[in-house]
Amino acid sequence: MNLTGKIEFRPRLWSALRSYGTKKLQADLTAGIVVGIVALPLAIAFAIASGVSPSVGLITAIVGGFMVSAFGGNSVQIGGPTGAFIVIVYGIIARFGLEGLAVATLMAGLILVIMGLFRLGTVIKFIPYPIVVGFTAGIALTIFSTQVNDFLGLGLKDLPSEFLPKWGVYFSNLGAIDPATVAVAVVSLGVIIFTPKISKRLPGALTAIVVVTIATYVLRQWHPSVAVTTIGDRFGNLSAAMPEFHGFHLDMATINMLLPSAFTIAVLGAIESLLSATVADGYTGSHTRTNTELIGQGLANIAVPFVGGIPVTGAIARTMTNISSGGRTPVAGIIHAVVLLLIYIFLMPLISYVPMACLAAVLMVVAYNMSGWRTIAGLLKAPKSDVSVMAVTFLLTVVFDLTIAIEIGLLLAVVLFLRRVMENTEIRVYSEQLDVAEGTDLDSAHHEVLDVRPGVEVYEIDGPFFFGIATKFEELMRSTPGEKPVVRIIRMRKVPFVDSTALHNLEILISSSQADGIHVVLSGVRDNVRQTLINAGIDRLIGSDHICDHISKAVVMANEIAAQEGQPRLAGA
Repeated sequence: MNLTGKIEFRPRLWSALRSYGTKKLQADLTAGIVVGIVALPLAIAFAIASGVSPSVGLITAIVGGFMVSAFGGNSVQIGGPTGAFIVIVYGIIARFGLEGLAVATLMAGLILVIMGLFRLGTVIKFIPYPIVVGFTAGIALTIFSTQVNDFLGLGLKDLPSEFLPKWGVYFSNLGAIDPATVAVAVVSLGVIIFTPKISKRLPGALTAIVVVTIATYVLRQWHPSVAVTTIGDRFGNLSAAMPEFHGFHLDMATINMLLPSAFTIAVLGAIESLLSATVADGYTGSHTRTNTELIGQGLANIAVPFVGGIPVTGAIARTMTNISSGGRTPVAGIIHAVVLLLIYIFLMPLISYVPMACLAAVLMVVAYNMSGWRTIAGLLKAPKSDVSVMAVTFLLTVVFDLTIAIEIGLLLAVVLFLRRVMENTEIRVYSEQLDVAEGTDLDSAHHEVLDVRPGVEVYEIDGPFFFGIATKFEELMRSTPGEKPVVRIIRMRKVPFVDSTALHNLEILISSSQADGIHVVLSGVRDNVRQTLINAGIDRLIGSDHICDHISKAVVMANEIAAQEGQPRLAGA
């Protein structure tokens, strides 16, 4: 991670247009139309499951999809509403209303832009895989649970948002199952599953919606007594009216209240978009500009609240559809947004006839694909710590909420990282003789062995010198048995950086050593670490000549001091 230098904002679209031609346009046009058709049912389904109208989902896919393709750092990324946001969006609307969602989305967009400006794209990609799997599987199960009501035709209203109470209500109302609704849902499920087996070019979700909607409409005309709830029954007749620009009230109280939700949206959006981009890179051989991608995602989420939209991120399924259809530049994503806009303008009233049970089937298939049960089965063979982290993240996502799961998941990621760094950072103690080249690739014939006088102890830190290691190092110093040394050499050739806690502990160690009449010499100090020590005043504390660039110089100095001051003293004397 580098927080200095030029801002990394180079959208792929700008690069693609420099060498754009007719052949690329034909490929992108085909891919854009296919992706637009595939995105239609998903945008509608995700919007309804999130607690907003179908038109909001389409507007989000149009505006957000355009912005992600125009300003993102991946050539084939398709942006829009996704299943991952259903849980968090539904919860925000329930607590803070649509205006609260708009403010949270805007704030999340700003956070994403800041993350991109500070070049945090690479860091986000290194969130431990078990945590990502736990999030995704938890979200999948939550999405599945939200669709049971419409799939079975229970007709329940004001369902609890919590997972366990919701299932309690389901089980207590199983007697209210509507056979006609279940039949529609099962047929929809069958069409979605078997359509790709007939032709991979036919999108299963859209095929199911068209077939089942026509069948349901005809059935209603012949048998009005058979009532299967449709989108129009729940949301009224949908129109193609263009959205009005929305304003909202911002103050510190609102910001403080919605900041945790905004942070959750931002982190989840960053994880999903960069995960989608990484998968796409594996297929196309391209390389995502991760920080540009975060800025592009941020700009999209800043824009969509002003047209009443919901959060946007990169969508893996739509991105893969784009790749398989021949799309190779961001123009395909822009065409996909234009296709959705044309559908919104000319076909919006027809969406009212789509059965809710059909959308429930679509989302259940999405949840199944998201669950990654094969990945979970594979991870069960991983170390117990990884399995535990995955299980904790999964349970927090399902039983509590995504905000808590994200926060604790990130905390677990930090703890795991620190633990592994501490496990790989060693502190070794030498006396009498020191092999200068130990720990390098040189053969034994080229090793130089230094004689260390009695009264001189050498401590070597192999790895980052940060707060966790600083405490470990201090405890080792205090617990070393035997006589007090005259000189302590701290060898730092393998220390890439020093943090403030380590500097503080080092300062205390030097002061306490000097109080006991013990000299401290630092050796093998890298240039960047030396500058950090100088900035902290360590050179003034021990003397700049006591900071050596090589162990041989440090040992010569220490031996001379030990010879002048005599034999070491007994510990505690």
